[in-house]
Amino acid sequence: MMSRVQKGLVAGLAATVVVSVIEAINVTVGHWAVAFPQLLAVILQTPDVPAVGWVAHLVAGLGLGAAFGVLCPRLPTDTAESKGIVFAVGAFILMGLVIAPIGGAGLFFMRAGFGTLAWMIASHAIFGIVLGNVYGRLVGRGREAQHMIHGNHIHRHGPYHA
Repeated sequence: MMSRVQKGLVAGLAATVVVSVIEAINVTVGHWAVAFPQLLAVILQTPDVPAVGWVAHLVAGLGLGAAFGVLCPRLPTDTAESKGIVFAVGAFILMGLVIAPIGGAGLFFMRAGFGTLAWMIASHAIFGIVLGNVYGRLVGRGREAQHMIHGNHIHRHGPYHA
């Protein structure tokens, strides 16, 4: 049986793969926004070695997945998918306040332009939806699922409960 962290790692990997596909399309076809792996390569002082940014992107996704596995029961909302979105919004806010300025893109990527800001919002929303969905599927149904998604709360419905 996998722990919450292990399930979060698997969900983080799946979400990172999905976002990496759209990031790769952005970089190769459109390049309408600064891709997160490019930003990471700049932060890691290897702007000419894109593979470093992609590896860092994978590591970040796995780390976020593990953190989601731990935090999921404590997040507001009722479904794993909505918890994933809430989590991803939090990650986006931290990234906009800390990572983007370190990478030279300014607060919330404003030096990189509105397109990059919109791209980061969209890619984080996709990450959160996939993260929550995969995590929820790994958890499954039943008592263990309720604990892993909702925590130790006991939900009772109806007029006859103590």
